[in-house]
Amino acid sequence: MFLTGHTGFKGAWLNLWLQSLGAKVTGYALAPHTEPSMFALMGGASESHIGDIRDAGKLRAAMTAADPHVVIHMAAQALVRESYRDPLATYSTNVLGTGGVLQACRTLRQLQCVVV
Repeated sequence: MFLTGHTGFKGAWLNLWLQSLGAKVTGYALAPHTEPSMFALMGGASESHIGDIRDAGKLRAAMTAADPHVVIHMAAQALVRESYRDPLATYSTNVLGTGGVLQACRTLRQLQCVVV
């Protein structure tokens, strides 16, 4: 299982839930913004890659190494005030980041399902 956005609020909860069901979760996200973070308090992912979703090379390398059956893409810039302050970065993260995830998915040998 490959989960983007695993250090965010919803991603940390999904990571915890998936692990409680027995999934081996590999996460890819920005470093948590708080200390302590919910992600750290919940025990973290089985394997965690810290990076920007717009870094297509790093993302592809992490996804290729994990070679997951399932990819769940939750990484996003979801803060409304931040989107007003920097709409181009928000667009880049949310649209181009999703494009990068889908492009990397095309190379995965075992992939069965992508949830965006």
